[in-house]
Amino acid sequence: MGNRLTRIYTRTGDDGSTGLATGLRVPKDSARIEVMGDVDELNSLLGVMLAEPVPVQLSELLLEVQHDLFDLGGELAMPGESLMQAARVAWLETRLDQINETLPPLKEFILPGGGRAAALCQLARAVCRRAERHLVHLSRDEPVTEVSRQYLNRLSDLLFVMARVLAREVGEGEVFWKSRRMKDAEK
Repeated sequence: MGNRLTRIYTRTGDDGSTGLATGLRVPKDSARIEVMGDVDELNSLLGVMLAEPVPVQLSELLLEVQHDLFDLGGELAMPGESLMQAARVAWLETRLDQINETLPPLKEFILPGGGRAAALCQLARAVCRRAERHLVHLSRDEPVTEVSRQYLNRLSDLLFVMARVLAREVGEGEVFWKSRRMKDAEK
C-alpha cells in the first residue's frame, strides 16, 4: 500500500497542479483529473444513498460498487495501470439482469423521482454518465482501459434499474413522463 497521509494539507497544489499516484504532476483541470473527480463524486453520492433506507440487497450491492469505483479512481491515478477487471463488468451485468427481471417491462419514459432514495439513484446515474463521457473524452488523448469504460456504462444502467426498484419498494412509485401533447389531449 502507498504512503498514508499524516497531514491532510501539503500546499503542493497551491499552484493549480495535483499529483498522480505515479508522482507525475498535472493541472487540476486536466481531463484525467476531471474523470477522477466525477468518479469520486459518484462514489460520494452512493455513500449518501447508503444513508437512506435502502433494501439490504441493494445496499450490499452499492457497497461493492463503491469498492470498484475506488479501484477505478486508483487506475485513473496511475496512467498505464489496469486495476479494473472484466469480471467486474460481468458481475454488474449479472446483478443488472437479476434486478431487472423483477420489474415490469418499460412502456414509458421515467422521470427522476419516486422518493428520496430513487431520486438520489437517478442523480447517481446522471453523474455516472458524466464520468463515462469524460472518460471517453480522456481516451482520445490518453490510453484508458476498455474495461473502465464498460464498467461505467453498465453501472449507469444498473443505477437506473435500482432507481426503479427503490421508487416501487421504498418510495412513491415510478413517475412516468407525459408529453405536453398527451397532457393537452387529456384536457
